[in-house]
Amino acid sequence: MQRRSFLKAGLLGGLALVAGGAVYRQLRPAPARRFALDAEGRAMLAVLLPAIIGFTPDAAALEAGIDRVGAAVNGLPLRVQKEISDLFGLLSMAPTRRLLAGVPAWPEATPEQLAAFLQSWRTHRTEMLQTAYHGLHDLVLGGWYAEPSSWAAIAYSGPMKELSA
Repeated sequence: MQRRSFLKAGLLGGLALVAGGAVYRQLRPAPARRFALDAEGRAMLAVLLPAIIGFTPDAAALEAGIDRVGAAVNGLPLRVQKEISDLFGLLSMAPTRRLLAGVPAWPEATPEQLAAFLQSWRTHRTEMLQTAYHGLHDLVLGGWYAEPSSWAAIAYSGPMKELSA
């Protein structure tokens, strides 16, 4: 790729992100002070959670894991909750989801598409997308492994007990 083409692609990508953010802010009212996991966010997490943890849990465990991710977000500072809400909103809108994640719709995403999306954000040259990847990754893993019943999958026996002298 020539430098001029690279710069044009970067500029167009930046403009698309700005336009997507503007459309998102116009179509969706400002969220309440606290993060609220809506149906679109739950649908996204229902496919991203198995892709990130590496296996598909049963339906009840998946729902509980999604709830724990929502609770983990609610434990963060309000400014961070707003950023996560904006990220979830952008990934819920079809044009920005296709542009940023390359996924037509979350329920229709194949494991290959999800892996490619996560890998591309993890290694992206733009720090913003790398940060978004790490945020999603850490929230999902933190929410999933906050439940002691999920520890067996990684052979974790729990926190060490302090021995009394």
